[in-house]
Amino acid sequence: MTENKSLADLKQAAFVNTLRSCQLFAGLPQADLNNVAGITVVRRLEKGEYLFREGEPSPGFYIVQQGSVNVHRVNQAGKEQIIQVFRTGDSFAEATLATTSGYPADARALEPSQVLLVQKSGFLGLLKHQPELALRMLGAMSMHLRVLVGQLEDLTLKDVETRLANWLVKRCPNPQSPTPCQIELKMTKRVLAAELGTVSETFSRTLAKFREQNLVTVKGRIVTVVSPAKLVALLKRNLGE
Repeated sequence: MTENKSLADLKQAAFVNTLRSCQLFAGLPQADLNNVAGITVVRRLEKGEYLFREGEPSPGFYIVQQGSVNVHRVNQAGKEQIIQVFRTGDSFAEATLATTSGYPADARALEPSQVLLVQKSGFLGLLKHQPELALRMLGAMSMHLRVLVGQLEDLTLKDVETRLANWLVKRCPNPQSPTPCQIELKMTKRVLAAELGTVSETFSRTLAKFREQNLVTVKGRIVTVVSPAKLVALLKRNLGE
């Protein structure tokens, strides 16, 4: 009995630590975190395993404890469009708390991953007594919406070269600087290509073109923008500004 209790306590503590690291729950009192942990279960996923499919009933929303999850939709032509990649500490699928229509997209593990499922029925019960949680949910969904709007903006740019330049510039702390800036790719090039609305081959050719123009260098997962200011100038030319 004591051993089982110890394991349960360790599991509870691990849940609470993950919840605390998630922006959605950051700053919540310990008692509130314990309440959320009490309605949370863990899911382990192998690389390529689906967490849920579009239209499936939602038992709740998720927090990535380790690994990464690709949320995407597949169009009628069979092409996969990535909506967002969620990594350790990220929450997703919160919007399904307010609907009965099921998940609006597919979710698949990009690597061996572990996620926490915050169960819908229990969480809705907590919301009735803790309005602050409802405000936090609205904040999280607002953040996801901003990401989607930014992605839509990127996909309306005329070509892959412009999209990639825009993606890189957005990740430079000072885009007007002539000083090199390093960007770590936290996803595979295939996943990034899909986020930019293209395929790996086209992405690789575009990146090679940037290298030939001495706009970037690439070493492993590190892309160095040689001069952010020059990349901004290229972006403005492509956009006709």
